[in-house]
Amino acid sequence: MKNKLNKVIFTLILSDFFLHTGWGLIGPIFAIFLTEQIKGGNLGTIGFVAATYWFVKSVTQPFIANLFDLNKGEEDDFKFLIIGMVVANLVPIGYFFSTQIHHIFFLEAIRGVGMAFVAPAWLGMFSRHINKNWYAFSWSIQSTAIGLSMAFAAAFGGVIASVIGFKVIFILITIFGLLATALLFTIKDQIFLKDHKVFNFHEE
Repeated sequence: MKNKLNKVIFTLILSDFFLHTGWGLIGPIFAIFLTEQIKGGNLGTIGFVAATYWFVKSVTQPFIANLFDLNKGEEDDFKFLIIGMVVANLVPIGYFFSTQIHHIFFLEAIRGVGMAFVAPAWLGMFSRHINKNWYAFSWSIQSTAIGLSMAFAAAFGGVIASVIGFKVIFILITIFGLLATALLFTIKDQIFLKDHKVFNFHEE
């Protein structure tokens, strides 16, 4: 395994595992939260809430990714990855205080912008640091980690919410998200290459 996954790849996968574990806690039960605890939340608005996040993220991220590609080097990618992670993972604190459906729409738009920075930055760094000849294996481990995180979160998210409430779930999402962010600082030195204009796949 050591020769297949270098430290950067392993850490990026671990960070993504914690990020998706946090958000997976609310995924299956978010509709219940909207309909039971948010004024204006009903079956007709649930889909539009989800659409708001995906629309904002999808429309915004190609422009952000283009900027990353124009600016050679990983320092900008890393900085905006951290900023996006922090912004997106503070959104659940907003859920904590939300009472109206327009609050949720606003927060989902903010999360969409945050993740629009995260996705291309994370994917770019992951792609550049894969060990040579271990491309499929590296991506499969990443996919497996996300699958396991979502399975764990889906299993326990509803239980936690039913026992101690949604607000605890929101706090847990933020904790998992900030832990995922903190892990990225452990590879800061490895991703700031000496020559910010040239990238090569790792050959470990």
